[in-house]
Amino acid sequence: QVQVVESGGGLVQVGGSPRLSCAASGRTFSTYAMGWFRQVPGKEREFVASITWSSSSTYYADSVKGRFTISRDNAKNTVYLQMNNLKPEDTAVYYCAARRGAASATWAYEYDYWGQGTQVTVSS
Repeated sequence: QVQVVESGGGLVQVGGSPRLSCAASGRTFSTYAMGWFRQVPGKEREFVASITWSSSSTYYADSVKGRFTISRDNAKNTVYLQMNNLKPEDTAVYYCAARRGAASATWAYEYDYWGQGTQVTVSS
């Protein structure tokens, strides 16, 4: 079992470059694919990015491709989401999630463990 806690959110100006962190507990963290999702009120949770357990592959939503980068450090049990060139439409609660299966999964129901989320607000 894995527990995850997100951090790094807050109020950011348009064009800003914050980095979100996801600290995970559990000795088996390195065997899990990890993902980032985001959600705004009234909408479904949407896929942002994911990474394989070995960091060999990463996946991105079209809306963030080229601006966001997901990475992980298994020695620190941490996953990161570097966000660059933020836009107002990136405003959302960002969630970290873990799953046993392939990192190519892009639906929220495919992930087994979730954090509480961290709010990112992009102001213009």
